[in-house]
Amino acid sequence: MKNPPALEQLIESLRCLPGVGPKSAQRMAYYLLQRDRKGASNLVAALDSALQVVDHCKLCNTFSEQPICPLCASEQRDKNLLCVVEMPTDLMMLENTHAYAGMYFVLMGRLSPLDGVGPKEIHLDKLIKRAQDGIVQEVILATNYTVEGDATAHYISELLRTRGIKTSRIARGMPMGGEIEYVDSGTLAQAMMERRSVR
Repeated sequence: MKNPPALEQLIESLRCLPGVGPKSAQRMAYYLLQRDRKGASNLVAALDSALQVVDHCKLCNTFSEQPICPLCASEQRDKNLLCVVEMPTDLMMLENTHAYAGMYFVLMGRLSPLDGVGPKEIHLDKLIKRAQDGIVQEVILATNYTVEGDATAHYISELLRTRGIKTSRIARGMPMGGEIEYVDSGTLAQAMMERRSVR
């Protein structure tokens, strides 16, 4: 026996979410229709509202309800520094550290040729234009330390170097409060290579 067409369409629509396969999508659809119709209705309204009002900030490319997001509009930020991150979640994590007060650019992904993600898909033309605005003095690459993140950082650094723009990369090494005994060998090796003199 097949599901009604409307239910099949709901299941198929839920499969667009990352990590959701056919069985998970079916469970979610059944749950929403059987146990939480109010929650389903709220989800529809919230999704519709977000699709109507959320777009990308014209400067940093993160999600925003205004053409220029509040962070980019702030007069308190150091406009000479531009930190490049992969996703809005990375921006939020850096903001939570209270260790950086410059500007951002969110790629909304990373280079991954196997997945069809090239320079155009991560808005590198927009980033280059922003980095050459005459205000930015340094671009900090804060992409993830994964194969794709490293490749993305390398590609961007080469693009910026040829244009004479100072570029740096966030360091990696020992985590705060980490004990050497429990740190993986790759992280420990990187910590040794990126050591600094003690003042």
